[in-house]
Amino acid sequence: MNPELRQKAASTDLPLMDYILKRIDSISKQDGIKRTIFAACPNSLSVIKASLRAAKRWNSPVKFAATLNQVDTDGGYTGLTQEEFIKTIRLEAGRINLTVPVIIAVDHGGPWLKDIHTSQNLSFDATFNSVKKSFEASVSAGYDLIHVDPTVDISLPKGKPISIETVVNRTLELISNTESFRKAGGYGRIAYEVGTEEVHGGLADINAFRRFLELLKKGLKDRGLAEVWPCFIVGKVGTDLHTTTFDPATAATLTTIAREFGSVIKGHYTDGVINPGDYPLSGMGAANVGPEFTEKEYEGLMELERLEKRLFTEGRIAKCSTIGLILQDAVVNSGRWRKWLHADEESVNFEHLTVQRRNWLTGTGCRYIWQNPDVIASRMQLCSNLESLGIRAEDIVIAHIESSMDKYFTAFNLRNLNDVL
Repeated sequence: MNPELRQKAASTDLPLMDYILKRIDSISKQDGIKRTIFAACPNSLSVIKASLRAAKRWNSPVKFAATLNQVDTDGGYTGLTQEEFIKTIRLEAGRINLTVPVIIAVDHGGPWLKDIHTSQNLSFDATFNSVKKSFEASVSAGYDLIHVDPTVDISLPKGKPISIETVVNRTLELISNTESFRKAGGYGRIAYEVGTEEVHGGLADINAFRRFLELLKKGLKDRGLAEVWPCFIVGKVGTDLHTTTFDPATAATLTTIAREFGSVIKGHYTDGVINPGDYPLSGMGAANVGPEFTEKEYEGLMELERLEKRLFTEGRIAKCSTIGLILQDAVVNSGRWRKWLHADEESVNFEHLTVQRRNWLTGTGCRYIWQNPDVIASRMQLCSNLESLGIRAEDIVIAHIESSMDKYFTAFNLRNLNDVL
């Protein structure tokens, strides 16, 4: 996965992500093309495969942004620990002889941002120490970047935002602990990302955004960590789970401020955005996409199920997998579909929602249940039914995901970036 580039970054005493961003900035000054790094949230093995295949076709770097819900010391909902995640990526990259840089990152690492910490009502000390251990496991596994995001505090009264000072102090503590562990273990430098697009972080206001960066810079210097500065600052740029319009004006303003501090803006919730081409034009350094790919994986499986049913009626398949029903039941039984309900839906049972809403909740909620034994068994039967007739089921699913990724590689001007890095 381009070890030469990693060696170049190490020779300049820069984390890989920082080195790539500096190279992109230098290249942009020469060719006039602005670029935004594409980051995929690896919510399934299919998404991992699709991301690597897309990166190979586009000859471009790709970044994986894995939440602690997805990948952690307990396996997360993907079933992968940090070490297993890294090994999986290396093996899949090796199978296609991938030579582009692959950046591995923690996404949204902070207290109570792992669902189980909230559901178990962990104390601050318990969740904070768990996050520290997760970061240490990420460093030892070989991650390149950690997103430090201590912007949630469930001990506060509902609706009261956490103070900027508290966010800074907790960010500093997490970075300090991670750096101490990294240095003690002799691990190479890693990059950092800070902030959040969520309003509960209090960073949506421009003045608060600048104050956060000023306090963070002073705090790192006071702790003897002046050389450790986040390459990415997460900005609220108009997108969230239910909106798909990127705000170029706000992004450009935040970009200007971030560049004063030597950073670039990172966008989250880029899923389904209608104007992705505005990201590089606004100076965005990178953008995360996640739930969109789960929906595309679900769409691919539904295409296969329709094909399976047709073949069954033709007498070419003995028994259908009923994958659609099994996916829906698994999502409902997980209870996690409730986190995406609108206010007027909270007292409504799943079966009383509209067909459109049930399909959406199932499609976006599938990422939590891909490892459910019933789902695995049904999916294996579906693929076996089709592959026995020469139909490459897995490739069809991955094609759905890749087609969605292609628009970001295009809009973010990433074609053949590997050649000039």
